[in-house]
Amino acid sequence: MHLHLLPENWVEPSGYANGVLCDAGQTLYLGGQIGWNEKCEFESDDFVAQVEQALANIKALLDEANAKPEHMARMTWYLTSKTEYAENLRPIGQAYKKIMGKHYPAMSVFQVVALVEDRAKVEIEVTAVIPR
Repeated sequence: MHLHLLPENWVEPSGYANGVLCDAGQTLYLGGQIGWNEKCEFESDDFVAQVEQALANIKALLDEANAKPEHMARMTWYLTSKTEYAENLRPIGQAYKKIMGKHYPAMSVFQVVALVEDRAKVEIEVTAVIPR
């Protein structure tokens, strides 16, 4: 079970949690997933399409570990463009809900100068706790 932390008088966050308290279980660490497919090929240079593919990759790894999106405790997003992210919040949110549902773990988002793969526009890491 995961409990979202919300101190008294704090505004409820939209689309993320400030903190997540997890019961004991197995901890799953997913390396950064980028917007390429299972053959390590980019199908699009569109920012939202790459976000959607990175999330689909995360979901595939969760499935492989018999985990669900609601087991995610933390996501860290690395973006090459804060502007592209900000201009696409609605379609990013729609893609997220389509793949992950309405579970929002603790999240941090960073703009970086570049990612290792030149065509990559986003990379997302996940830590999940799978109940025993």
